[in-house]
Amino acid sequence: MLLLALLLLFSGCGSNSNDRVLVSAAASLTDAFTELEAGFEADNSGTDVILNFAGSSTLREQILEGAPIDVFASANIANMDQVVAAGLVEGTPMVFISNQLQIAVPGGNPAGITGLVDFAKEDLLIGLCAEAVPCGDLGRRALDTAGVVAAIDTNEPDVRSLLTKVEAGELDAALVYATDVASTAGVDGIMMPQVVVADYSIAALNEAPNSNGAEAFFDYVLSPEGQSILTDHGFVAP
Repeated sequence: MLLLALLLLFSGCGSNSNDRVLVSAAASLTDAFTELEAGFEADNSGTDVILNFAGSSTLREQILEGAPIDVFASANIANMDQVVAAGLVEGTPMVFISNQLQIAVPGGNPAGITGLVDFAKEDLLIGLCAEAVPCGDLGRRALDTAGVVAAIDTNEPDVRSLLTKVEAGELDAALVYATDVASTAGVDGIMMPQVVVADYSIAALNEAPNSNGAEAFFDYVLSPEGQSILTDHGFVAP
């Protein structure tokens, strides 16, 4: 919350709430939403989109604790449902894109990872997202379905933190999203036999400081242009 407060404080210098659209989005949306930000600002002169990326559960808690956010984009429906249950969503949330889970390994796959069965090997360094984070929940479901009891060495707060450790060679394997593997140099992906899909949900918030901006950004993400940007980054239309 302190980091978010500082972001909002410095971003507010020289502008008012009608100039800004505050968007909290799942960490796995970082690259795609950065491009969406540029496209939206080009179409809406004078508007400044401020992006706040973190694990969906962290963003949910920020919103429930009163963070002044205009739009929430979650990597699953469950976190969005809690914001809806708190009466903080304007209208109906929409599933706007999907993603798939994938095994990530350092470039060249030095540990020779072949599949989920390797996640049970004590001599390997294995990482997952934290259980409360969508990629962590999905990863554990995939392992349970495969009958694998993983020897987990780290539980990271979001998918980008996990991917950074894979890229640095600090982990032999991790479960992340296919889009994150595709966007990260020095990381290779290994497809899993079963397809594990994450549905991403977006909503404007009813206490948004900039309600008009929130509605406009929501519509832009769902527009053909917004959807094209997302699919260009490897996401799949729902």
